[in-house]
Amino acid sequence: MVTRLFKHCIGLTGICSSMRTSGLWKTLLKTVVLALGASQLTACIAAYPRDGVPAQYVSNAEVSGYPGNIRVWGDSYASFPADRLILFRDQRIKASKTDPSIKLRELNALTLSGGGSSGAFGAGILAGWAKAGTRPNFDIVTGISTGALIAPFAFLGPAYDDELKLGFTTIGDSDIYTKHSLLGLVSSSSFTSNAPLARMLDQHITYTMLDQIARESGKGRRLFIGTTNLDADRAVIWDMGAIAASSRPDRLKLFKQVILASTSVPGIFPPVQLEVTAAGRTYHEMHVDGGTSNEVFLMPAGLRLRELDRTFHTRMKARLYIIRNGRTMPEPSIVKATLPDIAEKAVSSLIKTQGIGDLYRLYATAKRDGIDYNVIDIPADFTVEAKSPFDNKYMRALYEKGYEMGHAGVPWKKTPPGFSN
Repeated sequence: MVTRLFKHCIGLTGICSSMRTSGLWKTLLKTVVLALGASQLTACIAAYPRDGVPAQYVSNAEVSGYPGNIRVWGDSYASFPADRLILFRDQRIKASKTDPSIKLRELNALTLSGGGSSGAFGAGILAGWAKAGTRPNFDIVTGISTGALIAPFAFLGPAYDDELKLGFTTIGDSDIYTKHSLLGLVSSSSFTSNAPLARMLDQHITYTMLDQIARESGKGRRLFIGTTNLDADRAVIWDMGAIAASSRPDRLKLFKQVILASTSVPGIFPPVQLEVTAAGRTYHEMHVDGGTSNEVFLMPAGLRLRELDRTFHTRMKARLYIIRNGRTMPEPSIVKATLPDIAEKAVSSLIKTQGIGDLYRLYATAKRDGIDYNVIDIPADFTVEAKSPFDNKYMRALYEKGYEMGHAGVPWKKTPPGFSN
């Protein structure tokens, strides 16, 4: 009986606008409830042994074989390392002599949020924006979760728009995940396997792409991806250009591991274990979806634009463009009086509220530092509903909506939702 119920629950999947895989969350909740009531099964669930970093070494751990400059704590208010700002300045000054897109007094930043299949919106916006001829050559690109999948392509420019379109309009559920069997579920760290997504990364993230990213990074442009170090309970910002530019033979592996970690919704997809060294010993950090910490980010908490002004000895004109791959308006619906449905709606509302809060945080940062703030999210007139977590029909329609908006001139909002001057 328990086995049949498990199989029934595992077959139920849907989607959530902000949580990226709501129906999977609902299924997970049902499975947990059933498992708690099945002592024979819960007795089989045991955590596998881990060599996690001891708390006293967490701050000093470094990815094995890599210098410390490939990542920083996203929530650190400590002063940003001056040598990195100087390198950023020197690279841009040198590049500006041969590349007219590098403007020393301007800074265009793009930040891409999470949203699962709703990343099709961001991909469409970027393609339409480029077709309109008004899309900037971004100096800084940041991504979280599905935004982490888009970010490398957006960083390299419109030449990669067709690849982004294919990635968000020709796939389905089976291209992203497979569901574990009952036996696999009780012995796993996640509800599904994201092996299909990992194989997609193998196809699209190549040494050629890394070389191009390294070259652009050498011009003083930056590509940042966010993950969450679950052991440390902290956000981590990865300098993907620094990884790409390293001479390490495993640079492609680490690059893809960081992207995969940024998309790994806890419980739904397996965490990524990254090998690090601390106090002369080897350990493994557990990294999961960057959206666990922030839905969007621009730079470490301790970095201010005025520090760049002082480093460049000039006042920089900065613009921030935020693509929220989701909705920010309320989505009323009658919730069934069952634990899974109530929990699903509550989690969805919680994540959406967190995302809105992050938009306010970036707005406060922009006001503090004199950055031109621009944000866009999925509009209310888009009414197509997804029938599964990665419903191809939904993604194609959403891509076209984004493309239409980008081509017509993105209707950027100058304040976060609900804010009035």
